Amino acid sequence: MIRKIVPVIVFIANVITVFAQGTLEDYQRSKKFRAALSDALYYIPTNIKWNKKGDAFLYEQRTSEGKEFVWVDANARKKEQLFDNKALADQLEKASGQKVDINSLNGYSIKLLGKDTVEFAYNNALWQWNRSSSSLKKVRDVEENQRSGGYWGQRRDDTQGRPVTSPDKKKTAYIKNHNLYYALVDDPKSEKQLTFDGSPGEYYSAHILWSPDSKKIVGVRTTKQDVRILTLLESSPTDQLQPKLQTRHYAKPGDALPQYYPAICNIETNKVFVADKQLIDNQFSIGALSWCEDSKSIVFEFNKRGHQQYALVKLDAENGQTKYIINEVSNTFIDYSGKKYRYDVNDGKEIIWASERDGWNHLYRIDGETGQVLNQITKGDWVVRKVVHVDEKNRQIIFEGSGRIKNQDPYLIHYYKIDFDGKNLKELTKEEANHTAYFNEDYSYFVDQYSLINKAPVTVLRDHSGKIVMELEKGDESKLFESGWKAAEVFTSKSRDNKYDIWGIIVRPTNFDPNKKYPVIEYIYAGPHSSFVPKTFNANPSGMQELAELGFIVVQIDGMGTSNRSKEFHNVAWKNLKDAGFPDRIKWIKAAAQKYPYMDIDRVGIYGTSAGGQSSTGGVLFHPEFYKVAVSSCGCHDNRMDKIWWNEQWMGWPVGPEYAECSNVENTYRLQGKLMLIVGEVDDNVDPSSTYQLTNALIKANKDHELILVPGMGHSSGGDYGERKRRDFFVKHLIGVDPPAWNVY
Repeated sequence: MIRKIVPVIVFIANVITVFAQGTLEDYQRSKKFRAALSDALYYIPTNIKWNKKGDAFLYEQRTSEGKEFVWVDANARKKEQLFDNKALADQLEKASGQKVDINSLNGYSIKLLGKDTVEFAYNNALWQWNRSSSSLKKVRDVEENQRSGGYWGQRRDDTQGRPVTSPDKKKTAYIKNHNLYYALVDDPKSEKQLTFDGSPGEYYSAHILWSPDSKKIVGVRTTKQDVRILTLLESSPTDQLQPKLQTRHYAKPGDALPQYYPAICNIETNKVFVADKQLIDNQFSIGALSWCEDSKSIVFEFNKRGHQQYALVKLDAENGQTKYIINEVSNTFIDYSGKKYRYDVNDGKEIIWASERDGWNHLYRIDGETGQVLNQITKGDWVVRKVVHVDEKNRQIIFEGSGRIKNQDPYLIHYYKIDFDGKNLKELTKEEANHTAYFNEDYSYFVDQYSLINKAPVTVLRDHSGKIVMELEKGDESKLFESGWKAAEVFTSKSRDNKYDIWGIIVRPTNFDPNKKYPVIEYIYAGPHSSFVPKTFNANPSGMQELAELGFIVVQIDGMGTSNRSKEFHNVAWKNLKDAGFPDRIKWIKAAAQKYPYMDIDRVGIYGTSAGGQSSTGGVLFHPEFYKVAVSSCGCHDNRMDKIWWNEQWMGWPVGPEYAECSNVENTYRLQGKLMLIVGEVDDNVDPSSTYQLTNALIKANKDHELILVPGMGHSSGGDYGERKRRDFFVKHLIGVDPPAWNVY
């Protein structure tokens, strides 16, 4: 009897070995994948840079021999290696007294001066290399750049500032006693007060603009409002034992905001004209304030609170009249942070303006005096993604667009040229791919690098007509294929209403076996400010391949509510961030599983960061029948807790009941599946209290979950530690095995 049982046990053990997932071997393969990438992709140019004249450029790329820098003469259609690597290394070693590795040169710091001289930073010094003579000289020692761009939410103190000199250099304007003054540069006693209504609560800001004719000054009367302070506890600072408190300016939805009223002061007539408050009431912001070249008026952009009105406003310097030149309105939202574009032609006599007024993001030519639409420049069921260049002389526009070519992925970026009057639309990039262009200064040439998520880049040089004049490089991913890697698959299904195609990608492990059943994990980011499924070639998009190696099918999808499609497609997000395109995402995954039965949709997980952290938790709260496991990093789990600009843009103003309806905190009672929360303790992008309040509500609701707090970490997915915890969580709860100990791989 024993002899009969033993073979059965051996057979079962073999079956388990064959079908095992989340094993030590899987973890080891996953860990090695990212490093392996660095030596598996060749001839993909990066750091493409033109010289100022626009007749030569350089780029960096990896080859089987290591890093290579390439120089190209655009007119002669000639390319060659930028450096003699050995000669440069020898000279650098001799000059610096240190061993030199050319592979450590940073392409971001390299500049092409003229055609033959290259400038670069290395070992805290600035060097110049002459190509033709292969000679090196040291320009000067440099200190490491420690400067920071500053905290994004910092509100500047605009009550004080330096005096501003007039264009004719004869006068200076400044703030004193909260009012606007001016004086002659060579006669300080000539001081004259221009405004008299400034006070500590309503002051004239130090943002002062002289008119081009030096006869008028723009000041901005500002209604002061206190800004909310975000307090963060840094538990484990590197420079002391005891913890530190950090503070940030951090306005949140519903907070009172300063109000700004531009005022023109005529120093010859003593007249002061203030912009009509009724036309610019309840501001979210006033921006892009500038004088017209004839000094007869100023223009500025007015973004009304709630983001349903965005206007270009003119204040006349001669009669004080305030009027809208352009007044964009919407029943939902105006995507000012992602689609706004304005270009003034001939001192604003004509304006190139982006608008979604016909349901798609397009360009319009508008009369700068009357505001009348002279003509719609681009039109159709597709979108302008970005204006690259406006050529006033030839009255042409170069722009990025997507969705114009039927039966093609509507997110693929192509480049176009069109006349101001909307005629002579010309496609500059015809290949079915996602294109990225690098133009020279006069736009006579551009380097075009095009690829698909599953097709390595091709890099070419084109002239102004889009004609390929030189083939530069063709990406080589053959070593990746040798490892068993397969590119991400592009997959589409229909939206919830069957009106739109929903696009996404499927990533499989390199040891993929169609006879196995694989849990599915969705990587989600559903922020309405853009679309997110990668279109350019990437062998490991957002680390999804590494996660797949553990025994998963990993997917990423752009559902309704995200950007770069029609306004109707985008509007799903309006006051409805909890939707996150989930009806489209679930339908897409089910369609993929119908085609590929090895996708086990009874075991679906989801993860994301920031807005993706909000959505991934929302997946298990609002759709527990589908999503069983979620890992959410630094999520804005309640939009009332997050930064003002992003949340009021999509959730509206004033703060209404929809904020609570979309709140994960308010909906913790819905949790059925497994949830892990990850947060950095000094996150100053999304208030960490958003996560703390969620876990507090889960505790009160008696809902089991895990909280990972990473000391000293800001806004991130959790770093290496968080990544390990996330992978282990999915392996344990979707595959059903205990992950290997960290010290064995």
